[in-house]
Amino acid sequence: MTSGVPALIVHGGAGADPAEAPDELREGIRDAVAAGWRVLARDGRALDAVEAAVCVLEDHPRFNAGRGSVLTTAGTVEMDASIMEGDTLDNGAVACVSEVRHPISLARRILEDGQHSFLVGAGAIAQAQRLGVPLCDPAELVTERQRRRREAMQPGTVGAVAIDRLGTIAAGTSTGGLAGQLPGRVGDAPLIGCGTYAESSLGGVSCTGDGEAAIRVALARRTLEILKTVDDPGHAAEIAISVLVEEGRGHGGLILLDWKGRAAWAHSTPFMPVGLQSRHHAHPVLSF
Repeated sequence: MTSGVPALIVHGGAGADPAEAPDELREGIRDAVAAGWRVLARDGRALDAVEAAVCVLEDHPRFNAGRGSVLTTAGTVEMDASIMEGDTLDNGAVACVSEVRHPISLARRILEDGQHSFLVGAGAIAQAQRLGVPLCDPAELVTERQRRRREAMQPGTVGAVAIDRLGTIAAGTSTGGLAGQLPGRVGDAPLIGCGTYAESSLGGVSCTGDGEAAIRVALARRTLEILKTVDDPGHAAEIAISVLVEEGRGHGGLILLDWKGRAAWAHSTPFMPVGLQSRHHAHPVLSF
């Protein structure tokens, strides 16, 4: 494995509205990048950097993940998340959880436990208790903003991809789902190969947008297959989004880091906040 350049890229969802509290968007993305970069700057692991970055966004009420997740038709929060490490291809995922502040951390603990890859609902919460992941009152995750927007049907997700000094790539994605979705609905975010994928010899991807469309084309893994062919992250991201639109029959976006630490992103929606940092940047760089 060739050592990679430490780098990190995060996104705040392809359904974000740039006209609504833009300063909050910038603050959240900047803080997420800073949290992940602190890990990489200390020669930490890519997996830790991804978890740290996504946790910041899960804590921020402006983003559709963790606190601030959109509501189902029943007025409840049901969150999904996944995380993957690209050396071993180990992964962990959860879906339809409502009693944890950080679904990405529960997914991480499931990855490390190694017994299973994907747990949902009550089974995921039981595993959280076994693994020492703190629980919370589901009411703490519901914000007044999401109560007002309950019928908006707007998708949103957060995610991060990192490469550390050893060339290990990790990717993670977390979401509150689709506003007004039926209870029990699961999109692409917790599905390895659809919303998240990492393979250190190729790259890592986190996706956002129409989950059903991303599932149809296995968007995250498909992006890396395209990258293998074109060897250009920017071009690969654009092609992958065209596949999402034409074959998946939906819209969204993705972020990508390749094994050399080159970052790229693309989206078919009007807006997707992105932030990145590498050793070539003194501070987080925002793309919006």
